[in-house]
Amino acid sequence: MTRHYAVFGTPIAHSLSPRIHAAFGKQAGIDLEYVPIEAGPENFTLKLEAFAARGGLGANITLPLKRRAAELASSLGDRARRTGVANTLVRRGDGWHADNTDGSGLVGDLTLRQGLDLRGRRTLLLGSGGGARGIAPALLDAGIDALYIVNRTAQNADALADLLGDPTRVHARYLDDLPALGEFDLIVNATSATRGGELPHLPMSMVGRRTAAVDLSYGEAAIPFLAWARANRCHDAIDGLGMLVEQAAESFEVWHGVRPDTDHVYADLRAHTDSLVTAD
Repeated sequence: MTRHYAVFGTPIAHSLSPRIHAAFGKQAGIDLEYVPIEAGPENFTLKLEAFAARGGLGANITLPLKRRAAELASSLGDRARRTGVANTLVRRGDGWHADNTDGSGLVGDLTLRQGLDLRGRRTLLLGSGGGARGIAPALLDAGIDALYIVNRTAQNADALADLLGDPTRVHARYLDDLPALGEFDLIVNATSATRGGELPHLPMSMVGRRTAAVDLSYGEAAIPFLAWARANRCHDAIDGLGMLVEQAAESFEVWHGVRPDTDHVYADLRAHTDSLVTAD
């Protein structure tokens, strides 16, 4: 019997998730259908209900719906409860159980595939939306030294800092503060602004000899930030493709109880990076 899954968000037409999960299903010998469903805040609830009525067993959630997904769930796993956002839903009885695999996916990619030691790194997080909320706790758990959250809207940065509940390590700052903040060992771009080609002014003074610059996006959407990172001689410039594959593997395990191997899937996608458009 075919099992039905989907990814919800907007824009979603170019999502790589169906391709990734098809490869995982083939690897595990699981007959599954995984489709993209275009949904925005105004119709997400209805479309999720319709998907469940058609027998949907699980869903991935991307921008701009991660917070709403957590609100709609009947129950929350520890990672979704801690972050207030969900990227993974699994059907339980008559409701949805929410989880978040973004943070573990990012840390797994950075430490295991990219070979970064995150311990003790002074870290700058650009953005405070659903993507930033999903990864911040995992970065803290990975042993970073301090986390500075910067967002265009000051109160959103403050809200995320308060949510994390670690005032000795977590600090909310504003874009105008960047020139005075000094060097960072890790800079993570979790904003959605670069999808439109926009990048806030990022001073060169933030870059040190071992700075790793990481964009949660991949393909075209990651170009502006990674170009800045390379122009300012960051030690590492990493896009979000590896994170995408690793968080997908975590979601697959939540749904099926099987952890797929990600290396072949990642290599296949990486071979076509130039043609990729972020839609996850």
